[in-house]
Amino acid sequence: MSQQNLRVRRTRILLRDALVELIDERGFDRITVGELTTRAMVSRAAFYRNYRDKYHLAEQVFDDALDELMATAPDDVPQLWTEFFDHVATYERLYKALLSRKAGTWFADTMRAKMASISAHHLTGKAGNDLTPTVVGAVAVQAITWWLDHDRPCSARVIADRTAEMMRAIIDVELRHPS
Repeated sequence: MSQQNLRVRRTRILLRDALVELIDERGFDRITVGELTTRAMVSRAAFYRNYRDKYHLAEQVFDDALDELMATAPDDVPQLWTEFFDHVATYERLYKALLSRKAGTWFADTMRAKMASISAHHLTGKAGNDLTPTVVGAVAVQAITWWLDHDRPCSARVIADRTAEMMRAIIDVELRHPS
């Protein structure tokens, strides 16, 4: 790996960690790019070489997690969901803050759309319209939100199994009643 790539990775990790810390301290809405760069000990130029704004940084954390999961995705769907919920648990403060009512709906909407897109890709030829992937995406986001709002009352495996079961039920309805 080149020195340039190492610097980029280091900068992104520092900014991600700074974002999580500052969300915990001040809430997402009150964080500025200046505070992020100061906390991460990187320049504003380095920030803007990697991200458009703090929203892009938050979205990228989610995108990176999805990319990593999809690259190593097991054939076992519940295991995939377990790994995803493990990721959510690792970055609990970030997801709690970004999915809270105070943060608005932009991140939840982004997550729903990305989950719907992944679902649509896997349902190609099975679902007749975009309703099913949209509902599946909403179930995923609501399951995450519920799990975090209730202080993770069950393991990642249990919530993953329950979420996958709900999604299968939705898909089964669509398969029985195609549009």
